Amino acid sequence: MISAIALDLGTTSIKAGLLDRHGTFSHIVVFPVPKINANGGRYESDALAYAAIADQALNECVAHELTATAGECISPSLYSSLGLCSQRSSFLIWEQASGKPVTPLISWQDNRGAASCEALRAHENTIRDLTGLPLAPYYFAPKLRVVLQDNPDWCARLARGELLAGTLDSFMIWRWTGGRHFVTDASMAARTLLMDIRRQQWSPQLCDLFGIPLSILPEIRPSAGLNLQLNNGLILQASAGDQSAALFSSVSEDRAEALVNLGTGCFVVRYLLDEEFAFDGYLHTLVYQDSAQHAHFAIEGTLNSVAAALAPYPVGECRIEDLADDENFCLAEPSGLGAPYFRNKIGIRFSRPVEHLTQRQVASLLLEAVIFRVARILEDFHRISPLERVYLSGGLSELTCLQQGIARCVPFAVFRLCQTESSLRGAALLAAGMAPAYNRESERVEIDGNAEALLKKYRQWKKWLDDLLDS
Repeated sequence: MISAIALDLGTTSIKAGLLDRHGTFSHIVVFPVPKINANGGRYESDALAYAAIADQALNECVAHELTATAGECISPSLYSSLGLCSQRSSFLIWEQASGKPVTPLISWQDNRGAASCEALRAHENTIRDLTGLPLAPYYFAPKLRVVLQDNPDWCARLARGELLAGTLDSFMIWRWTGGRHFVTDASMAARTLLMDIRRQQWSPQLCDLFGIPLSILPEIRPSAGLNLQLNNGLILQASAGDQSAALFSSVSEDRAEALVNLGTGCFVVRYLLDEEFAFDGYLHTLVYQDSAQHAHFAIEGTLNSVAAALAPYPVGECRIEDLADDENFCLAEPSGLGAPYFRNKIGIRFSRPVEHLTQRQVASLLLEAVIFRVARILEDFHRISPLERVYLSGGLSELTCLQQGIARCVPFAVFRLCQTESSLRGAALLAAGMAPAYNRESERVEIDGNAEALLKKYRQWKKWLDDLLDS
């Protein structure tokens, strides 16, 4: 029996799948998204074309579900729940009457909000205190501020209700309900720089800072228990940001666990039992709000664009024995150090020249940099509250060298998640009312050989990084 259908509105692909009552996925379909046009820091695509592909993916899963349940005496309400997860901070403006976009789909990658960040730099501490996030251009508010400044008549039309502005989830839900519901969930709202994450409400203070009228923003709903009837016959029960859905499917909230998602970037996350903590540069993440409107929080460290740093090199050939081979230290984040440091001007860096090294030797140094950054974040998390185990996910987690390197540098068990499509699975679990990490499949990373050389270099790397940050 199918428990839920899930749809993942991704940056490079749109995916849909069916989840059964055992927590097993089947019939996963994947469609590429429309081409994203990158020009001078602007990243835009065709919003209606994107929506059409999302509908196609969803309809294919619905058709498969109906075929699979044909002849069974099952009430539609038992198999029509939909869970949605979406790329965070991508947005558009569209006409209320026609549904026609007046802007392209503006990607979270778009950098036009940089001017807003510079203009509001004096308010950075206030913004971080209210949102738990840094003042950065990839969030919704800095980009929307620039768009409205460039098109002043749109602000008046938004205030009159002629236009609507929202993240991708809001646009899709509005379309699927024939304009009856203009909503977003708490986890998506928390990534806009406009929501007070303690109150889980739009902040008048933040809206004033960014020059965005609070009245034009969608209603904030819980991430689960939505119970929204869609025109296609499905019931939208859950909606969340993609990283929130991935965390929900991967680690348990009531255990001493953390997730290391090694993909395009790297996210190191653990749940917080107490929403208050000393920031120390880390992100304060609202993971999701349950059907009882209880908010679930996490602490998050980030590595920026590590996949791009590794891509030119033969990282798949590297072995654990290649690490700690010399005293050259490295950072592997081309777009600047992420949380907790936020140093945009420190990208890929080596402590010594590498021109004489082989491509494989450089690859090993870059892998060390990822391992050491992850280990240091986990070390900080462990100080806040002891960890017992860590789970690795994402495409880069398939690299044995990365797996074993992280396992050697931390004092707790490391596992690699075997499950695929964590975000899609998390959206389905939320929609079906299942527990976090339900029926999780993983394998422990075994450590072979002596780890002392890598641990010694890790200690030296930490001192090198601290000296670099202080210089």
